[in-house]
Amino acid sequence: MESVEDVEQRIERARHSFADLKSEMARVIVGHDELIEQVFIALVCGGHCLLEGVPGLGKTLMVRSLGEILSLSFSRVQFTPDLMPADITGTNVLTDDPSGRKVFEFQSGPVFANIVLADEINRATPKTQSALLEAMQEQSVTVGGKAHRLESPFMVLATQNPLEMEGTYPLPEAQVDRFFFKLLLEYPNREELSRIADLTTAAPPGALREALDGPAILEMRQWVREVPLAETVKDYAVRLILATHPRQEVNDGGAELARRFVLYGSSPRGLQSVILSAKARALLSGRPNVSFEDIRSMIVPSLRHRLILNLEADAEGINAEKILAEVVRQVAEVQ
Repeated sequence: MESVEDVEQRIERARHSFADLKSEMARVIVGHDELIEQVFIALVCGGHCLLEGVPGLGKTLMVRSLGEILSLSFSRVQFTPDLMPADITGTNVLTDDPSGRKVFEFQSGPVFANIVLADEINRATPKTQSALLEAMQEQSVTVGGKAHRLESPFMVLATQNPLEMEGTYPLPEAQVDRFFFKLLLEYPNREELSRIADLTTAAPPGALREALDGPAILEMRQWVREVPLAETVKDYAVRLILATHPRQEVNDGGAELARRFVLYGSSPRGLQSVILSAKARALLSGRPNVSFEDIRSMIVPSLRHRLILNLEADAEGINAEKILAEVVRQVAEVQ
């Protein structure tokens, strides 16, 4: 059993590593502090992220820089309607062995990296999307009847462009549910735009310093799962999830907006995401246990893509964020 000193040292190491990561990212990325924190939380929780934002906000630069700082391999796939599953997973190629015989050799695809940026995933056909989503879920790909394991840690960051929806193949709800977080990239403000201009039109910054590596991230994943969670805090998270369901009566902790505008509330995966990410947030903040605030802060990124709204919500301009805000206001910490 670990001593109190061991736990304190572990918490301090995690907090210090995360502080190093943020300071290095600030050298190349302007703003997006909360987004960077949430991407890193998803990484140490073993989850994947769905990013939504207009082009030119720095998604590729952010993911590539994250790979450099964490000493992880990075690959980028631009999804198009003609992209085939083999273009992502790899395929068997006929080659000559040393004796001159013809043999099939597996040539790995871009999914064989620690961090994979899937740009505009909704532009590829469902067959190609499924190949990537299978790799996300199983952390392996099967080609020619043989399974090939992906290296850990493995994380997919898939982007969607909210502007051009013609000719796209929206991800089915069951597949969207497999993403740990859905994150929105906000447009920079006046000061941030000025800093972006300075960074991108002057001499490029020096090489980024490595703050963590793969084994350290895998070790941190174990630490996250060992963060204590009080029964009252867990019950609070459970009641928040139940409040997103339309059949939950208001008197029993339901939310009025959810009853009016939600077809289906969060799945159990939503609860797992909220609790695990809250544990990671507590660890990276240097605290020994999960607080109510940790739970509240992880509700929106964990659940915004897990609520299926009805047509009335679309007509009245009600989105998942508004419903989740009401859920957080109405559900008491202790009941």
